[in-house]
Amino acid sequence: MAHIIVVGNEKGGAGKSTVSMHLATALARMGHQVSALDLDLRQRTFGRYAENRQSFLKEAGLDLPSPHYHELPEVNASDLKPGENVYDHRLSAAVAELEPNNDFILIDCPGSHTRLSQVAHSLADTLVTPLNDSFIDFDLLAHTDASGDKITGPSVYSEMVWNARQLRSQAGLPPIDWVVVRNRMGAQRMVNKEKMERAIQNLSKRIGFRIAPGFNERVIFRELFPRGLTLLDLKDIGVKQLNISNIAARQELRDLIKALKLPGVDADF
Repeated sequence: MAHIIVVGNEKGGAGKSTVSMHLATALARMGHQVSALDLDLRQRTFGRYAENRQSFLKEAGLDLPSPHYHELPEVNASDLKPGENVYDHRLSAAVAELEPNNDFILIDCPGSHTRLSQVAHSLADTLVTPLNDSFIDFDLLAHTDASGDKITGPSVYSEMVWNARQLRSQAGLPPIDWVVVRNRMGAQRMVNKEKMERAIQNLSKRIGFRIAPGFNERVIFRELFPRGLTLLDLKDIGVKQLNISNIAARQELRDLIKALKLPGVDADF
């Protein structure tokens, strides 16, 4: 059965769709069968990313390894069991159809609390939570005192993950491997960065997640989206020599894949 990767938090602008597309494309390039779902039914950022990729590759006459993007299936009211939520049914139907024929299913969640996101988290074998290097974003995971040094308690998103873990435990499923990915970290050793590092390390031991390196802030990510491309596609579209920033970004992706420790995945690509 497919290994389910859920990319989620409850805050927009953390880079979820960028992480999702790069993870899914990297796995496809390694030869894995990868399908993807976008649960943000309104903005559909990941869905648009995938559609941009299909359009660009078709126009350019290129055939590059790509994840297979799927919309959630529509359902008839008559297909619902008494008391069953329509969104639960749509997501479970999609996963049931995709699981037998894929190595991985990647689910990109919206930057808000929704029923779909809540259910998806309970399905996660691996949960990837991109987090900007800021106490504004950290507040999504836990509350701190005014100094930022003392954690006063878990926040709403951590509580949702805890609930998802409880549901999986009750169903006899393996525990979620929760990985918090630190995105947009500055290169300099600043006081705020050091405080964030201490706070995340402290919280990881307290509520049980691993920490992985993410992507630094780079213009290239904004340029790739309209064509649906990733850092791994640049040479295939004619970029003969990568600049230092692009090379560094590719290494960040390799480091992230390695840190996730996904089953059957060799990070040397």
